[in-house]
Amino acid sequence: MADKKTGIDQALIRDLANILNETDLTEIEIEQEDLRIRVSRAGTPQYVSAPVPAAAPIAVAASSAAPEAPARTSKNALTAPMVGTAYLSPAPGSRPFVEVGATVKEGQTVLIIEAMKTMNQIPAPRSGKVVEILVEDGAPVEYGEALVVIE
Repeated sequence: MADKKTGIDQALIRDLANILNETDLTEIEIEQEDLRIRVSRAGTPQYVSAPVPAAAPIAVAASSAAPEAPARTSKNALTAPMVGTAYLSPAPGSRPFVEVGATVKEGQTVLIIEAMKTMNQIPAPRSGKVVEILVEDGAPVEYGEALVVIE
């Protein structure tokens, strides 16, 4: 055990910080054997606030009778299981996975979140009707952020 590394690999931390900058993530964590490193940036509202105005037209088109804020906190909202970039269709220019008014089945892919250059299919947690889509295609999303309301 005498050759166990006791110092912190600063190059690894710099690489992780560069990944944060390149991907617009707010934090990244890795674990190797008994070492765990978490790099995060605090107070970066410049890109967090950018997609909010762009999401408003989608919400208004979905339902003009209900105010936007209650839908974002709806218990029926599908929330982001990770930080990344949300995509509403499987490829640029192709038809979206779901549209407002569509009926979805539990497990059906609703959107994709790209995280660390990996496309993660996000399934519907329950069967129902898509009432609102709260994110815009290509928008950054945070963990726990409401994405789609399914009733």
